[in-house]
Amino acid sequence: MTSQALIEARQYEKLKEKEIPSEERPLFHLAARTGWMNDPNGFSEYNGIYHLFYQYYPYKPKWGPMHWGHAVSRDFVKWEYRPAVLAPDTDADSAGCFSGSAVTLDDGRHMIMYTGVIAGKEPGDKDMQVQCLAFGDGEEYVKYEHNPILCAENLPGHLSSFDFRDPKINREADGTYSCVVCGCTEDRDARILYFTSSNGTDWKFRSVLAENNGRFGTVWECPDFFELDGKAVLLCSPMEMLKDEKYYSGNGTMCLIGELDRENCRLVEESDSPIDCGIDFYATQTLLTDDGRRVMTAWMQNWDALQNDTTGVHWFGQMILPREITLRDGKLYQQPVREILAYRKDRIVYQNVPVKERTELVGINGRTADITVTLRAAEHGAYNEFEIRFAENNEYYSSFVYNRSQSLITVDRSLSGTRKAVVHTRSFHTAEHENELKIRMILDRCSVEFFINDGEQTASFTLYTDMKADGISFRSDGNAVIDIEKYTLSDK
Repeated sequence: MTSQALIEARQYEKLKEKEIPSEERPLFHLAARTGWMNDPNGFSEYNGIYHLFYQYYPYKPKWGPMHWGHAVSRDFVKWEYRPAVLAPDTDADSAGCFSGSAVTLDDGRHMIMYTGVIAGKEPGDKDMQVQCLAFGDGEEYVKYEHNPILCAENLPGHLSSFDFRDPKINREADGTYSCVVCGCTEDRDARILYFTSSNGTDWKFRSVLAENNGRFGTVWECPDFFELDGKAVLLCSPMEMLKDEKYYSGNGTMCLIGELDRENCRLVEESDSPIDCGIDFYATQTLLTDDGRRVMTAWMQNWDALQNDTTGVHWFGQMILPREITLRDGKLYQQPVREILAYRKDRIVYQNVPVKERTELVGINGRTADITVTLRAAEHGAYNEFEIRFAENNEYYSSFVYNRSQSLITVDRSLSGTRKAVVHTRSFHTAEHENELKIRMILDRCSVEFFINDGEQTASFTLYTDMKADGISFRSDGNAVIDIEKYTLSDK
C-alpha cells in the first residue's frame, strides 16, 4: 500500500513541474523533476528500459529528508519523469531513503537496495545507517517487511555504524549477488565492505575489499566495483581530501584499478586517478548494458561548490550525460554515450584556421552543442597559450585555457554570471599526442563537459549564465591552428 508520505510527494511533484518551463531545464541532462537532486541511484536496465533514480527532496530546491525520484530512458539521452518511488515512511528509513542501487531478480522483479537512516533518539545522538530493500515492477515499489537487512550487527567490531551507506549490487556469473558498501572505522578512515548473497535478501559480510589507511580523504562514498577490460575497477567518492599533485581538496572522485584477489576478496591496487578533473562531478554509478557497454552516470555538482540561489528557482541538481567507460594502457577513458550522435544536426567544419588574436567563426556558437577542436602549432610558428571562450556575450563568459609550456588546462567560470564566492577555477595537467590536443566540449544550456584526447581526461562544470550568452571565440598568444567540427544538439 502506498504511504501517505509518498502520495503527497507524487502529488506535489506532478503539480510543481508544471511551473517549470521546458526551456529552463537542460535539454538532455537529467535534472530534478522539482526541488532538489543529488546522487544517482538504482542506475539499471530493466525490461528493456534504462532506469535512473536519484536522491530527491521534492519540496524545496535544497537538501532535505531524502526521497527517491525516478526517470526512464531508452537511449540515455531523452529522459521521462516517473512518479517518485521511495519516501521516508518506515522505522528503518524514518530520517531518509539514501543512496543505493537496483538489480533484476530471477523472478522478474526489480529489487532496490538502499540506505535507510534512523534518527538518533536523544539530542546529540548520531543517526544510524542501515541497508534496506524494496521490490517493484519499474513503477511501483514495496519495501521489504524485514528491513533493515544489514545493520550494525553485520559489521566487524571496529567499524562504524554511523557511516555505513551506498550499497551497489552486482550479479555474479553463477547467479549469486555481491554488494559493496561504504564503511569506515570509528575515526572515519574508509573501508569498502564486500557482502555476498545467494538470493538477494539474505546477506553475509565477506571481506574488506579496499581500505584507505589515511591516503585519500576520509569516507569513500558511493562505491562501485566491477570488472572492465580484464581489470578490477573500484570507483568511489572520497570526502575531505587533501590537495596533492593529482587531487584537489574537499570532496572528490577516484578510480582504483588493479586485480581481484578472489580467495580473500580484496582489491590488489595498481593505480589510482581522479575520475573527472572538473568542479561539478560526484557520486558515480555504472550499469552494464545488454550490448556489453559499461555506462557511468554521476551527479553534476559537488558539495564544495554549491552555488544555488533558490530565489525563484524550482529545481536544483542535474546528472552528467552518461558516459561509456573503458580501460586503455592502464587508464580510464570516458566518452559520451554513442546515442548522443542521433541528436546532432547542422554539421559545420573548419580546417586549418589560424588563431592569433581573438577569432570568431560563422556558425560556431550555441548553448546546446557538440564541438570538437583539434589544436596544434602552425607549421612555421609556435604558441604558448590558447583560449576558448564560451557562453559569451558582452558581459559574461567562461574560458578554457591551455598553457602549452606547462601542459596545463585551466577552466574558469568566475565571469560566468555567478554571484556566489565558491570554487570557480580548476586546473589539471594534460599531454599532447603527436603535437596535437583534441578538445571535445558538450554544451547543454547550464553545463559544459570537456573530453580531452578522446576521453583520456574529462572535466565537468555547471554554468549559471544567461541563455542569451551563446558566443564562442578563440585566442592564442602566438601561431596556433585549429580544426573544428561543430553540431547543434536538438531533440526535434
